[in-house]
Amino acid sequence: MIDHVSVAVRDLAASARFYEPVLQEIGLKKMVVREDTVGFGKRYPEFWLNSRPRMPDLPPDCGTHICLRARGADGVDRFWKAAVERGGEDDGPPGRRPDYNPRYYAAFIKDPDGNRIEVVTFLPEEDEA
Repeated sequence: MIDHVSVAVRDLAASARFYEPVLQEIGLKKMVVREDTVGFGKRYPEFWLNSRPRMPDLPPDCGTHICLRARGADGVDRFWKAAVERGGEDDGPPGRRPDYNPRYYAAFIKDPDGNRIEVVTFLPEEDEA
């Protein structure tokens, strides 16, 4: 099992400003702020931003891919909308991904550093239409 994940960011303060309202949409809050890292979580920090100011730009199809869980489709929708409104890049709008699973509902964004963040929920079985 995975306990926590972290992504490298060039500008820690700017990334924390980007992520704080976006992650709130799926129930994560800022819990730890240190000089070189910021941690978000529900009960303890599960998602970390690590300062890497000299990190080179990533090619378009590279970077980290992390998938976070939302409690429902509305959380996926709100996360994606908040990210895109704050300068994140749409990398796959909210919707079903039937090739993954009939109940798989997800959205993908790229953060300002090119990290690909997915948010997923599994729809109730009665919604498998």
